[in-house]
Amino acid sequence: MIYRQPGPEEFDDLQRRIVYEDNHLLVFNKRAGEIVQGDKTGDEPLSETLKAFVALRDDKPGRVFMGVPHRLDRPVSGLVVFAKTSKALERLTEMFRNGEVHKTYLALCCGRPEKPEGLLEDWMVRNEKLNKSFVASSSGAKLARLKYRLVQDTDRYHLLEVELLTGRHHQIRCQLSHMGCCIKGDLKYGAPRSNPDGSICLHSYRTSFIHPVKKTPLELTAPVPSSWKGISL
Repeated sequence: MIYRQPGPEEFDDLQRRIVYEDNHLLVFNKRAGEIVQGDKTGDEPLSETLKAFVALRDDKPGRVFMGVPHRLDRPVSGLVVFAKTSKALERLTEMFRNGEVHKTYLALCCGRPEKPEGLLEDWMVRNEKLNKSFVASSSGAKLARLKYRLVQDTDRYHLLEVELLTGRHHQIRCQLSHMGCCIKGDLKYGAPRSNPDGSICLHSYRTSFIHPVKKTPLELTAPVPSSWKGISL
């Protein structure tokens, strides 16, 4: 297979954004706007970019494996876990399905929650045509659960730490909006204006899990984007 080879600047940028890597895993700090896996846009996904990067860096003439056990929405930034072997991919996919990978997000919100922390439980349905989820009590709705905690207030926005307890489509975006705390830049879920770069201020901040092969604990974090002005952690 022939890969598009990254140039020197892109090579250095990709290397800097690798948060963890071994023979089985590669954990990457994704920028908002990058796609994890190929979609109908035809834009090159990170899975292919990282294949090309590893092939060049490690001088691998053959096929490089880069499996995708989970996704992160295109306008969202932060940690994405890739599998470098089929064995790791199979185990990671099962771990994500069973809730054995614990994910913590940071959300910069337009509204301040009434309570500084709490548990949100909502029944949600997904509209495939609109690519949007709604809180509803109709048949086919699925229970969505998350914990949130107010971390910081700025002059205009409020930073929430969110722990996902289930993995529904657009879950954080939908539930926070329903609570009156839509995410900055998220026009689809009620934000008054977009961000200049088309991102939304939702960041996959921390991921913890047991290594699928080595069976050792991993806890990894990624700093918030520099565009989040006034945020200190």
